[in-house]
Amino acid sequence: MRIALGLEYDGSGFCGWQSQAGGGSVQDALESALSVVADAPTRAVCAGRTDAGVHALSQVVHFDTAAVRPDTAWVRGVNAHLPAAVAVRWARPVAADFHARFSALGRRYRYLLLNRGERPGLMAARVGWFHRPLDADAMAAAAGLLLGEHDFSAFRAAECQAKSPVKTLRRAEVKRHGDLLVLDFEASAFLHHMVRNLVGALVYVGKGAHPPMWVGELLDGRDRARAAPTFEASGLYFAGVDYDPVWNLRVGAGETATILP
Repeated sequence: MRIALGLEYDGSGFCGWQSQAGGGSVQDALESALSVVADAPTRAVCAGRTDAGVHALSQVVHFDTAAVRPDTAWVRGVNAHLPAAVAVRWARPVAADFHARFSALGRRYRYLLLNRGERPGLMAARVGWFHRPLDADAMAAAAGLLLGEHDFSAFRAAECQAKSPVKTLRRAEVKRHGDLLVLDFEASAFLHHMVRNLVGALVYVGKGAHPPMWVGELLDGRDRARAAPTFEASGLYFAGVDYDPVWNLRVGAGETATILP
């Protein structure tokens, strides 16, 4: 039987999603909890891997099991064996050909950027921070140049294993809520560090180092060395994943996980 789960987690205390030899990943914690409830070793596959310090509002995973359990056992039972920073939100049996990663039609990320002179206290490790005033309108104009199908080599980590740097960005928005900038991105798929590299470039525009059109020039140049440094992980959230309605999951364009504001 194949089961799909929806997760949320605070990634600040983990080395990322992917299992590590010494443990310490979200995958390690989840598989350990699933194995207790299933009474057998259990492997989990996620919709989108997250790096160390990156959070998830609505991660989707699937796993296979011979154990017959009510859906509540895969929620409350698994949660009872998870660390406090990880929680299963829902569970549902799915067809054997469903795949959390390969069945996904799109993925969404949100970046929270605190823009004030003082570093964060209450939201430490849960927001990025930039101390100088940022022009959100200029950042939004630059973000608009990213929409559509492009070669995102200028925003790709050197260790990225994607077969192609060409991705289709369907949403790139920047909005200010007081001292907090909220940056939302949606695409068919993302390259390694792509969102954090985009945020870095938009911050350069926001602080006045470059005009908005510079972002378009980076796209055309396809040269990572010309772009801004990768921005910190703490403000990044895997916000959701979209699937065909045929899978009957509690995710999709009509349900976008949110966090402050």
